[in-house]
Parts: sequence; structure tokens; C-alpha cells
Amino acid sequence: MAARGVSRRAFEVFVRRIPWNVEENELREYFTQFGPVKKCILPFNVETGFHKGFAWIGFSTEESRSKALLKDHFFEGSQLEVKRQEKTVR
Repeated sequence: MAARGVSRRAFEVFVRRIPWNVEENELREYFTQFGPVKKCILPFNVETGFHKGFAWIGFSTEESRSKALLKDHFFEGSQLEVKRQEKTVR
């Protein structure tokens, strides 16, 4: 159990240029090829009902995140832009 006030790293990537027809579960499934996905956040625009075209993917390990960052990503006919997301979780 982690001590109170001690932060731990979240192994996240930020993904842009996600096609409008992609759903959160599809995106999560795609990124599992690099390792276990702890979270997938695909924000939606409440006015349009469509997602905003970007997401955060959280991996269980640094190794999984590194694998995802090494590859060019083509999904549903579009090239995704995947960047390292630095984040500290408390």
C-alpha cells in the first residue's frame, strides 16, 4: 500500500487526430497490443454528441507506453498522433 502523499507515475500517452467514428472501446482495444490498458479517456462535446478527437491512454507499465510511442499508428484510415503524456497521480 502506498504511503499517503507519495505520488506514483501514470504511464500515459496523449492521442490526437482520432477519427470521429471511433468509439472508446475500439481505441482501448487497439492500444492493448502494446500492453495492458488501465484507462482510456475519450472526451465528448456535449453540444455535438461527438468526441473531441483526442484521448488519454494509460498503461500499466512504462514498457507498454514505450512500445506505443515507437510505432506509427494508422487506425480507421487515419494516422493518429501519439505523444508521451507526463502526469503525476496522487
